[in-house]
Amino acid sequence: MTDVRPTSGTDTGSTEGVLHTLFRSDLGGHEQVVLCQDRATGLKAVIALHSTALGPALGGTRFYPYASEEEAVRDALNLSRGMSYKNALAGLEHGGGKAVIIGDPEEIKTEQLLLAYGRFVASLGGRYVTACDVGTYVQDMDVVARECRWTTGRSPERGGAGDSSVLTAFGVFQGMRAAAGHRWGEPTLRGRRVGVAGVGKVGHHLVEHLIEDGAQVVVTDVRPEAVARITERHPEVTAVPDAAALVRAPLDVYAPCALGGALDDATVAALTATVVCGAANNQLAHPGVEKDLADRGILYAPDYVVNAGGVIQVADELNGFDFDRAKAKAAKIYDTTLAIFDRAHTDGVPPAVAADRLAEARMAEARATRVPRQAQR
Repeated sequence: MTDVRPTSGTDTGSTEGVLHTLFRSDLGGHEQVVLCQDRATGLKAVIALHSTALGPALGGTRFYPYASEEEAVRDALNLSRGMSYKNALAGLEHGGGKAVIIGDPEEIKTEQLLLAYGRFVASLGGRYVTACDVGTYVQDMDVVARECRWTTGRSPERGGAGDSSVLTAFGVFQGMRAAAGHRWGEPTLRGRRVGVAGVGKVGHHLVEHLIEDGAQVVVTDVRPEAVARITERHPEVTAVPDAAALVRAPLDVYAPCALGGALDDATVAALTATVVCGAANNQLAHPGVEKDLADRGILYAPDYVVNAGGVIQVADELNGFDFDRAKAKAAKIYDTTLAIFDRAHTDGVPPAVAADRLAEARMAEARATRVPRQAQR
C-alpha cells in the first residue's frame, strides 16, 4: 500500500455526508462499519467491511493523523470498497475491508494501543482480516497478532510473510508487461523509457524489475535519500526533481508509485507517456479521469488490479506462507490485466470501467450462489 494521503471524497466532510455515502450513495453499500475507542491508550479507530460475499474481508490498517473523525470514516469507506474490487480481481476468496487508526503514529502509537486495536479486530470473529498499510509495519502486526489471530503481514519469525512490497512490485511489473504487449505487441519494457514517481518500499523493487528487463528508467521522489539509493546502485538511472518534471519528460510509461490522486486533470493533459501503470492506490483523482486518459489514447492499467501482489502475499499467509505459491498467483496479474484490456475493447469503455464490471460480476455471482445459513442446518 503506497499512497500516503486520505482518499478523496465527494461529500462535504460532515457526518451527514459520511452517512449519505454509507447508506444512500453508489459508493456505499458497506455491510458493517465499527467505531472503536479505548480511552486508556488513546485508540480511536474505524473498521469498515464493504463486502464478505467472497469470504472474510481482507485489508490493511492505516494509521494516519486525519483532520477529523468524519474524514477518517470516509477514508475507511473508500479504501474498503477498493479492497473488495482488488480482492475480487486477484482471485482471492476474500471480500474487502479496511481499518484506520486516527492519530499521528509517531506520537501516539504504543504497544498497548496496538493490543487494544487487536482486541477490537478479534471481536469481529474473523469477518475481518487485517494487515499493514500506511503508518503500520510488520512489527506492529506482530503486536496486534498477540490479541488477534486474524492478523497477516507478520514477520517471518512469527509465521508471517514479512514485507509485502516485494510481490506488490512484482505484480505491477506483470501488469506493465501486459500493457506493453497490448500497446506495442511485445510483453517487455526493453528499450522503453519508464518514469517511476516514488521509489520507496514498492517503487525501488519495481525499478529493479525494469532494469533487469532492459528498460530506460527515470525516477523521482520527495525524499532525496530514496533517489540516491537508486542512482548509487544504478548510475544509468536518470533522476528528475519532482513528479511534474517526470510527467513532462519524454516517456513511454508513467508509473505513479507514491501519492493517491496522482492522475488529475493537469497531469493527464501534460502526460507524454502512452501507458500508465503504477503501484499507488486510488490514482484517479476524480470520476471522469479514466475517460480523459482514454480520449488522449493513453492506456491505463487499473491500479487496484496491478498492485494486488501485496494482498495476494498476505492472503497466502493464512494458509502457512509459501513465497513461491504466492508469487505464482501474483504472476496471474499479467493475464488479468490483459483480460481487462480485452473487455474494455469489446465493451467500448475505459479499462477502469471494464475492471469494475468484472469485479462486480464476480461478487454478484458469489452472492447469488451463497447458500443461506438456514439451508445449511
